[in-house]
Amino acid sequence: MKLLIISTAPLIYKDNKVFAYGPYTSELIVYKKYIEKISFACPVWTSDKELLVSEIPFSIENHYKLIDSNLNSFTNIFKSFFQSIYNLMILFKAIKDADHVHLRCPGNVGLIGSFAQIFFPSKIKTAKYAGNWDPKSNQPWTYKLQKYILSNTFLTKNIQVLVYGEWPGQSKNIKSFFTATYYESEKKIVSKPALSTFVNFIFTGSLVKGKNPLYALRLVNELIKSGNNIVLNMYGEGIERKILEDYITTNSLEQNVFLHGNQKKEILKLAYEKSHFVILPSKSEGWPKTIAEGMFLGCVPVATKISCVPFMLDHGKRGILLEMDLEKDRIQIQNLLSNPNDFLIKSELAQNWSQKYTMEVFETEIKNLLKK
Repeated sequence: MKLLIISTAPLIYKDNKVFAYGPYTSELIVYKKYIEKISFACPVWTSDKELLVSEIPFSIENHYKLIDSNLNSFTNIFKSFFQSIYNLMILFKAIKDADHVHLRCPGNVGLIGSFAQIFFPSKIKTAKYAGNWDPKSNQPWTYKLQKYILSNTFLTKNIQVLVYGEWPGQSKNIKSFFTATYYESEKKIVSKPALSTFVNFIFTGSLVKGKNPLYALRLVNELIKSGNNIVLNMYGEGIERKILEDYITTNSLEQNVFLHGNQKKEILKLAYEKSHFVILPSKSEGWPKTIAEGMFLGCVPVATKISCVPFMLDHGKRGILLEMDLEKDRIQIQNLLSNPNDFLIKSELAQNWSQKYTMEVFETEIKNLLKK
């Protein structure tokens, strides 16, 4: 079978090797187990741009190189019209040559791919919508358009659309899905250090406004000012790093907050095991891997009420749903710190739930999808 992956996510060429975003590469390896040939229709980067990348360990059948449009100015928006026509022509050829089309949304390429696949109703297709599928969420119109096309059974035929969370009133195209990081062999009961000493928080993800790392830092500072011994370890890189560094210096948090940059899975795993809480005050998510990973290793999740996060946290029974009000959120966490038994209950519930979603289960689901 020839699989075509259409994605905004780039392939990165350096040192005569091909790289992609680390978690994306891990997922691609699973697909390659059940597919003879994989081709890509996506943009090209010549550097990793501080993205955590890993090498793709298999040969690529074809790379249909697309132009990565930038819509940050009127001139670029004008250019993108012609770039989109070019990309659409490339996609028609790529889809025609494939046996199975796998579309990854949302994104600029995802939008064009959503239109292109309409013209191939008999082609077997899957789509992974990695963003927020919540029909009531406030999203860019381009995201809403992609969701409309993919869920419309008149426009889009012969497809399974994988979305995060369970949403009522969806078309037969839609299938609830998940993402995994750890294997069955990595399951274990993680006993957390006593809350009476230091309380460890962990933040993992890009240091960008969308992930809201500054709110995590401000919330931890409020807890420290309330007399708690808190340590926050932050993993990731991004344009917000300087803002975080300045906040740490201004508030004398050098002994409480540590910026570790991008780190490998093994280091993050050990950090999760030592942490009491995993925090993500993100503005938008699909399936937040940092939350699922932290829960797998016994961290109590602290996250915003977006996308499928309330489902993941069982509406607060196995974590804390942020109100995005510093005082209200400080009180929520303080109440848990003052009741260690409640913390342990949430930690156990979080761990039991997340450990159902292993790589073995993920691989089985992918294998079944590719058979259809």
